[in-house]
Amino acid sequence: MRFMMLMIPKGYESAPAGTMPDAKAVEAMMKYNESLQRAGVLLALDGLHPPSMGARVSFAGGKPKVTDGPFAEAKEVLGGYWMIQVKSREEAIQWASRCPGGPNEVIEIRQVQELSDFPEDVQRAAAGLPELGSR
Repeated sequence: MRFMMLMIPKGYESAPAGTMPDAKAVEAMMKYNESLQRAGVLLALDGLHPPSMGARVSFAGGKPKVTDGPFAEAKEVLGGYWMIQVKSREEAIQWASRCPGGPNEVIEIRQVQELSDFPEDVQRAAAGLPELGSR
């Protein structure tokens, strides 16, 4: 089972461009990332720039509309993510619980939908995407 662990740092929604984490926090996080890798569960991970450097594309009215960050209405934003492959939701929770997150950080855990999770008609509609069919 694949899970995304989404890091939600409180206060990051208003962080200015160029905001960088503390070196000690990065060192602790790298040790955690190495433990995920050594266990063979880590598929991918990345940190994200603050929302002030981002953009959103919305489709109200059927046409794309671009809004540059920061986003005044944002209450929670992503600071980064890990994609892991584990045997169960409980194992994903155990890995998230080991993260050296700070007091203002939350990790949301979400299972990735596999093609086999969908009804047959949806599976047929997605059959042209080989990367989906092979998982």
